[in-house]
Amino acid sequence: MPAPAPLSAVQAEALRTGSTPPFEEVRHGVWSLTSPPTSGVADSSFGYLVEGSDGRLVLVDPGWPSPDAIERLRAVLHEIDHELGDVDLIVATHLHVDHLGAADAVRRATGARLAMHPAEQRALASRPDDARAADADVERWQVPADAKEALVASWGSGRLLVDVVPDLLLDDGDELPVAGRRLRAVHTPGHTSGHLCLVEPEQRLVFTGDHVLPTVNPGIGLGGRTATNPLDDVLASLARVAELDRPGADALEVCPGHEYRFTGLAERAEALVAHREERTRDAVTALDGLLAAGARRPSVWRVAEAMTGWRGGLRSMSGLPLASALAQTEWHLRAAGRAADLPG
Repeated sequence: MPAPAPLSAVQAEALRTGSTPPFEEVRHGVWSLTSPPTSGVADSSFGYLVEGSDGRLVLVDPGWPSPDAIERLRAVLHEIDHELGDVDLIVATHLHVDHLGAADAVRRATGARLAMHPAEQRALASRPDDARAADADVERWQVPADAKEALVASWGSGRLLVDVVPDLLLDDGDELPVAGRRLRAVHTPGHTSGHLCLVEPEQRLVFTGDHVLPTVNPGIGLGGRTATNPLDDVLASLARVAELDRPGADALEVCPGHEYRFTGLAERAEALVAHREERTRDAVTALDGLLAAGARRPSVWRVAEAMTGWRGGLRSMSGLPLASALAQTEWHLRAAGRAADLPG
């Protein structure tokens, strides 16, 4: 299925050229702003400003931490005749540093409250335990020695997470305190355990963070350990957001955390589900091939290495993309009922 067409020409051009998209009006009282990357990552992230009828502003996803984050925010606010003190609420769709990293600096500069889902708060609070479990993942997957160090640094005890505590918790169905608007939180676990999308039904907008992107297949299980399989979680969450959409003129405009705005949420969610189904088949086929060749309970590493769906192959990856691929391999096999064929 082809990627959805972009609604923002400047965002699409920026994606094509690798440049930074400009500040842009999405609807009356809604703007997109870009957070240029830090930490050696090439991808910008989007935040959104939503204006209430009282002139107060909600900032959805403050973006990457950087020394000039506040000055950049001040500059775009000046463009729309606002100032830092008008930002009343900061909402994080999820805990990743490219979305949440500047939150504390913005909170100090504006006096705004910070809101996120309770599961993200729990994930941030349980970082030491999660780090130990992630280091154990690397051992259980039987990662070769030359890849271990980078995996521990990106997935395990060396992984960077924001150190921040929210002021307000948003659960599924909660409406944000925005004057004159209905902005509703929808819990969409999968990418992280407490990922939120935000729906604005009157202006037919949905802010999807990293849950649904127009061309990228988002990773799963990248924040917060749960008793459930993140694959099961993301499939249920994709079905749920697809049901929010309508055909024709009433279609939701998707405001994602990366790439560009688009319509066709239901179709894109269905394409992401199909991608996950294909990845499960790929993992099972690779496992069966190793078993048929005489391997007994092959490691997650060996199964992932035998899969054909990774662009460039498993050995082309390193760091967090590699960790994500290995974790996905294990979750797909467990969801397929093949956990008994893996090492304990």
